[in-house]
Amino acid sequence: MEPGSAPSCAGGAGDVCSGLEALPVPVCGAGEELPSFQYTPELIAGPGAEQDPSEVTVLGCECQGPHCVPTAVCACLPHGANYISRCVINTQGPIFECNIMCRCGESCPNRETQRGLQFRLQVCKTDGKGWGLSTQEHIPSGRFVCEYAGEVLSREEACNRIHLQEPSASNYILSVREHLHGGQILQSFVDPTHKGNVGRFLNHSCQPNLFMLPVRMHSMVPKLALFTARDIVPGEELCYDYSGNFFNPCPDTATPPRDMGSGRRCRCGAPFCSGFLPYDSSLNQAGTQ
Repeated sequence: MEPGSAPSCAGGAGDVCSGLEALPVPVCGAGEELPSFQYTPELIAGPGAEQDPSEVTVLGCECQGPHCVPTAVCACLPHGANYISRCVINTQGPIFECNIMCRCGESCPNRETQRGLQFRLQVCKTDGKGWGLSTQEHIPSGRFVCEYAGEVLSREEACNRIHLQEPSASNYILSVREHLHGGQILQSFVDPTHKGNVGRFLNHSCQPNLFMLPVRMHSMVPKLALFTARDIVPGEELCYDYSGNFFNPCPDTATPPRDMGSGRRCRCGAPFCSGFLPYDSSLNQAGTQ
């Protein structure tokens, strides 16, 4: 499919989200059923998870007004604002949003990814890539679209699930690496195969219109938030770079670089397509640490 072209649709039905999102996401087209999965709008603890992403472990800020002020002493905004006019501006450092423990109001701009789906999306069949996610309306550059939600796994469980997959099966497991001070690397594994949200329908593109940033609120387990890299027109398919290299200031912040040993052809249709889907070969070793 050429970048910017619309997925094949004919009518719409149902709600993929089962009423659990701020807006319904219909299935566009008929004749083929979606893969069966349990919908969850947020990350949930899966086998081996060291932390429960729903557990509140971050105390939050002491700001007294309805909105946090970055110039004041705010525990959530130590490096300045994360968003301006609902558009993300902090793509260089860690993002901490205000949480249930914060004293600021629910209207605080530093709660952008907590407001759920804000744009009308739909799941449609694509040309040669199976199901995909597209927008029914214009989305400005820098806006939050959705997160990549699913089960948070241990590395061992992620490797085991990869090992048990059929060679032709779609792999939804996302490996996220974050580089911390002192040379430490924090690695997270999210699998929406059986329990996930609309993010599981996002296809890869070597020249995507979305990019992913880790966002934290009440837990140190990062929410994998997807933002628009440019203005997106109605009917356009939403895609991001599975390798995490696109629009990413730090190498390896998201999934590892492409491993051409995967052998899976990329069908994104971008003019400068690499030819192969990104792949983390280390996850193909069951039980490795």
